Amino acid sequence: MTAVPDDHPPIAESHVGVLVVNLGTPAAPDAKAVRAYLREFLSDPRVVELPRWLWWPILHGPILAIRPRRTARLYARIWDHERGESPLRVITRAQAASLGKALAGNGAVRVDWAMRYGRPAIEDRLRALADQGCRRILLFALYPQYSAATSASVNDCAFRALAAMRWQPALRVVPPFHDHPAYIAALAATAEQALARLDWRPEKLLLSFHGMPKRSLEMGDPY
Repeated sequence: MTAVPDDHPPIAESHVGVLVVNLGTPAAPDAKAVRAYLREFLSDPRVVELPRWLWWPILHGPILAIRPRRTARLYARIWDHERGESPLRVITRAQAASLGKALAGNGAVRVDWAMRYGRPAIEDRLRALADQGCRRILLFALYPQYSAATSASVNDCAFRALAAMRWQPALRVVPPFHDHPAYIAALAATAEQALARLDWRPEKLLLSFHGMPKRSLEMGDPY
């Protein structure tokens, strides 16, 4: 649009947005915050693919009654008490900041970050980018492998947020990058740095990946 009426609402300068998204974290290492986080996380039908009539009594019964207190103690052991935040928030914010610096040469790019569960919420940060004039947004979920329980859940949330917008930005999604040479090289470099700090050299390096239910694989999940 090159010309608008004099009384038209102001239109922000067009930018490109990048929204870095991670899984999420409780707001605090206590039972109340962990309960709220688990309620949101385990209520996602992408995460628990059971009929609601079956899962809801289990979730709102023994799980949310017992698990938050136990899990809060584990969070307290890794919590960054100096910053008052979980390590995942600290690290994700730093990753977004580093990406922003790398793209700083292009003044038309805005980088922000969000969590799928907890805060900052995807819908809030998408709205913030749109309000800054980002007419094109790249959704960058930090999951190297695609899974319906992770990548698809982020996409669901982002597109639900778009549904509430009058003026929707164009949204693109970063595809799986587990086999990208740059990602593999970064993993190798991280492992080498960790090994270099040891005063001994291990004979073997054991790699462990997050698992998933066999049923998810049988339903077509490529993870």
